[in-house]
Amino acid sequence: MSKDKLDKYFSVTTHALEEAKNSPENVEINDSTRKQFIDTVDRYLKDAKHFAVNGDFVNAFAALNYAHGWLDAGAKLGIFDVNNSELFAGVD
Repeated sequence: MSKDKLDKYFSVTTHALEEAKNSPENVEINDSTRKQFIDTVDRYLKDAKHFAVNGDFVNAFAALNYAHGWLDAGAKLGIFDVNNSELFAGVD
């Protein structure tokens, strides 16, 4: 990965964070949200396995990070009732 590419991803992430901070809070979560979160995690895990089998470890690692990010987000939002701080960021 080049420095230019890394700088690009930092820029994109920084802008996305600012937009998220300035967006209105959405406290209404419908019944299918949990299923959608789990489905997304499953899909990223499948992608990670596919990349790993094909020797693309960078993309496998990236897909795993996305999967875990969804898990952490679900935990933080209360979609998942978990308390294991070794497995989830930001839980007690």
